[in-house]
Parts: sequence; structure tokens; C-alpha cells
Amino acid sequence: MHICYIFAMEAEARPLIEQLKAEEQRDFFAPLPCRLYTSPLPSAVPLAFGEGSGVRCSIVTTGRQHDRDLIGCEAAALATTMAIQRLSPDLIISSGTCGGWARKGIAVGQVYIANGAMFHDRRVPGDNAWDTQGLGNYSVWDGSYSLAERLHLPMGKVTTGSSFDLLPIEDEYIDANGGQLKEMEGASVAFVCSVFGVPVMLVKAVTNLRDAPSDDIADFQTHLKAVSQRLCQVNMEIIKALAEQPICP
Repeated sequence: MHICYIFAMEAEARPLIEQLKAEEQRDFFAPLPCRLYTSPLPSAVPLAFGEGSGVRCSIVTTGRQHDRDLIGCEAAALATTMAIQRLSPDLIISSGTCGGWARKGIAVGQVYIANGAMFHDRRVPGDNAWDTQGLGNYSVWDGSYSLAERLHLPMGKVTTGSSFDLLPIEDEYIDANGGQLKEMEGASVAFVCSVFGVPVMLVKAVTNLRDAPSDDIADFQTHLKAVSQRLCQVNMEIIKALAEQPICP
């Protein structure tokens, strides 16, 4: 089983890259900015893992432009397309940080496996078909549910938009459609996977609360390092669980 992780930010991906002792395959996607890291399993983890288990991992980041990580829907869709076409993975995992809402029972540091993904900023009022297409409501890999249960992880619906902040109408749209975890890439990854017919899983860790008085980019940056480490711990648990007891996509 070949698992391919998609990350937007280097800071989110770096703990897993280091834990797996993954090495960058320079210029693999050139001239595109996305980057590929591959792990020399099985020696990177304390487990009979890799050739023996039939599990291997690739990590793709969206890359950088203007001295910043390429966050957002377009870069995520591009990286996912290239990963699928060049690597032929069995499972794509969109992983990274997100915001949540305290009023929905979410706390900073929690890690979720998604039970669905939607866009919150692609509204087409007055046309049900286009509005449905804009929303997306993409399904996740069936194995997500059993993994969440096995690892005692909560599940929630990921909502994706192109901005860090939210307009009031977007908040209303999220609530009306059951969104719980707000970020900027997941639904784009899920959309590309739906087009190619590749199973997708989303693993998101909460850095900031949208309904907290302090919610801004500084709050996100304050928690980014610690939450990314926690995200890495959960991703390692997921990889090991799939190695020990595979769930075929």
C-alpha cells in the first residue's frame, strides 16, 4: 500500500519528514514548485514496516513562492494532481492544521479525521445544481471511519476556503452545511481525488478557534509548532495501524 501525504506548509510536514527520515527527491516535479520526500522504510520506524508490511510513504508539499509556503486551493490541487499522475498512490492523505469553533466542542491541539469535505466560499445562489457543485461535499475513504475508531480520534467535517479569515455569510454557510474544521486545502485535494478516483483521507489538527477573541494569524503561529508535532504523532499512529492491520482502499 502506497500512502501519499499532501501538506501545504513545511512546518506542518517537517515533523513527519524527520520522524520517517524521509529524503527530498530534488526537482522531481520541476519546474513546478511542489516537493517530494520519500522514506527509506522499514528502517525509519521501530516496526516491521515497509517491504514486509506492504506499506510505503511519500510526502508531497506544495512548495514555496514569494518566500512563503504555497497555501490555498490552487497549489493543493496542483500538488495532488502531480502526486497522483507521477506516483500512482493507493491513498492520498491531506494533512495539516486548521481552525475550529469552541461552540462546536473543538479545542486547540485536537486532531481529527475528516468524515467529509466541503467548500464554503463557492456560492451560486439561485442555482441548485451549481450551488451543489460549488459546495462539493466530497466523500472520504471508507477506512477513515474504522481508523478513527481504532485510534480513538474524533471525526469532523472539513470546510475549505481561499482566505484565512471568514465573511459572515461564509460562517452561515458553514453552519448550515455542518462544517466543523476550517482550513484552506482539504476540499481541493478531495476534489482532485474524486476526479481521478483515488481514495482520500483528511487528518487535521486545530491551531486556533474561530470564535475566540484572540483568533488571528498570530494565534495560529503561536500554536503551529506544538500542534504540528501532535499531528505528526497521530500520523505515525495511522501509518503503523495500516502496517499492522491494512485496510485496503
